[in-house]
Amino acid sequence: MQEYLEKLDINQYLPGVIGSATNILLAIVILIIGMWIAGAVSKFVRGLGEKHEKLDNTLFKFLGSVVRYVIMAFVIIAVLNRFGVETTSIVALLGAAGLAVGLALQGAMSNLAAGVMLMIFRPYKVGDFIDAAGRFGNVTEIDLFTTILQTFDNQQIIIPNSQVWGEQIINHSHHEIRGVDMVVSVAYGENTDAARKVIDGVLAANANVLSDPAPFVEVETLNESSVDFRVRPFCKGENYFDVLYSVPEQMKKALDSAGIEIPFPHRKVIMVNESK
Repeated sequence: MQEYLEKLDINQYLPGVIGSATNILLAIVILIIGMWIAGAVSKFVRGLGEKHEKLDNTLFKFLGSVVRYVIMAFVIIAVLNRFGVETTSIVALLGAAGLAVGLALQGAMSNLAAGVMLMIFRPYKVGDFIDAAGRFGNVTEIDLFTTILQTFDNQQIIIPNSQVWGEQIINHSHHEIRGVDMVVSVAYGENTDAARKVIDGVLAANANVLSDPAPFVEVETLNESSVDFRVRPFCKGENYFDVLYSVPEQMKKALDSAGIEIPFPHRKVIMVNESK
């Protein structure tokens, strides 16, 4: 045994042991520093969404998570390199796996991309009334994949973001003041000035109709059986539907009280006696 120990040259193994220990120590240092950097950068990105009201917090939370995972992927590759692992094949494998996942989740990725665009450009926000993807309702939630609407009859509609972003979006709540378009028809035999005076009186008496800007009341069309006024009162956005659904009835009652006829379609039938 003693002769074996004397023949064993420890010095020839010492550099390898020291090298392995150094690699392990450097790998631990790289891992710790990488985790710290990933956490700090992720926290910074998330903080951007919290600092500025115009930036969507949900988007920046998602971006913070993505940044963290990307940094950690590079850190793990760097750690493997310290142990002599060939990382080129690993990177290629990860790329192929990412491509396969992307192809399998094309629909989800398109919704994600649309969700990112919606949160960056913000064509609407929670609480707005919008027309989108052929649906109308109050926006109750926006996430990276879907937009959720609540209708007037209290239904919940979940719309994929790709359908919203790819179509026309009408935001009824974007402007603080809105015009409410409606048509009021009177008979040809009625005086248009008198009819306009009645219409103006109804609008002036409505508490939700603004005086500035002034309501628009003008004859728009001479139809077959009626003279049509284009009536456009202005109101605050939150009162839009109150004005839209209350003023027409008030117009009807006021015109009736003033003795002004509201016409309905007439058809004249001429009878011909062919026996004569």
